[in-house]
Amino acid sequence: MPYYDNFVQVNHNSKSMVMRKYLFLLAFLLPLLASCDDDKSAYMKTVTGKAGEVIVVLDKANWDGEVGSAVRDVLAKDYPMLPQREASFTLININKAAFSDLFKVHRNLLFFNIQDNVAKPGVFVNRDAWAQPQILITVEATTPDQARQLVEDNSEVIFNAIDQIEKERIAKASRRYEESSIRSIVSERFGGSPYFPKGYSIKKVTDNFFWASMETTHNNLGILIYTIPFDGVQFPSMEKVIEEQNKVLQENVPGMFPNTYMTTSTAREPIMTSYKYKGESFVEIRGLWEVANDFMGGPFVEHVLYTKDPNKLLVVQGFVYAPRFKKRNYVRQVESIVYSFEWAENFQNK
Repeated sequence: MPYYDNFVQVNHNSKSMVMRKYLFLLAFLLPLLASCDDDKSAYMKTVTGKAGEVIVVLDKANWDGEVGSAVRDVLAKDYPMLPQREASFTLININKAAFSDLFKVHRNLLFFNIQDNVAKPGVFVNRDAWAQPQILITVEATTPDQARQLVEDNSEVIFNAIDQIEKERIAKASRRYEESSIRSIVSERFGGSPYFPKGYSIKKVTDNFFWASMETTHNNLGILIYTIPFDGVQFPSMEKVIEEQNKVLQENVPGMFPNTYMTTSTAREPIMTSYKYKGESFVEIRGLWEVANDFMGGPFVEHVLYTKDPNKLLVVQGFVYAPRFKKRNYVRQVESIVYSFEWAENFQNK
């Protein structure tokens, strides 16, 4: 039986597949969550490999040529809104002949099958093929040129499949090893909460502001939750959201010295994107933060959500401070916590 018989095919001729990210996220993530309870998970191996790694199974000639270039354009592009340039994923190329059982249990696999007798060209997405939680994406093509075109046409599908399972692994761990007392405190004030993993502790709590962090000698990962005003009619512009959040940050997140406080950096304009996920419409903002009148700073990602109060929006913001260290994986960690936010009536008591 061919190894791809149970794959889900992505139509390589459909441009609409890459026009709406959230449609793919819903179709992909919901079965991914359900798969955790499949009977097979009881005996499947756990994935190996470091966070952000992708094994690309492709012969060297094509890796060094246009096919490999297309893969790098999709998966090794700059991760958005980091202080220094970092690739979105770390790519490791191996030849098909070297694809042994050792590699089959890697967390993220992009497998190329380029042969003139391929009967069903396309991009196929499969989860938990040889281990769990795993993503396996296979590109079936008759020629290298067709393989390159398939990668380009399905670039967002390929990227999002890997990106979302990376976040889901962290979110699953957050639920399994949760500081549930923190969720209770947040929910009492805001009507919902993210899932905070072990290691997070509360820094500050008021009626309208919450701050928890996980701090080590070398880094600080923080989650801020607060509300900002809303006219109940039109979602505010990014400039207005930033203006309101800077007021909250100045009041609640002081720096180490007098007259220093956290604020949104103006060095680079933040990125604002609208999403729909698990039935919730929200806005995601990515940018850089800094400490006014000091030299601290780093990346942040936040979700701005509608609330039951027509005069308020809820901001769930994750930020990273990790001087001298690469920040991509840290950002994915706080982003996964931000994504885990649920209203109290939807809490998963696991």
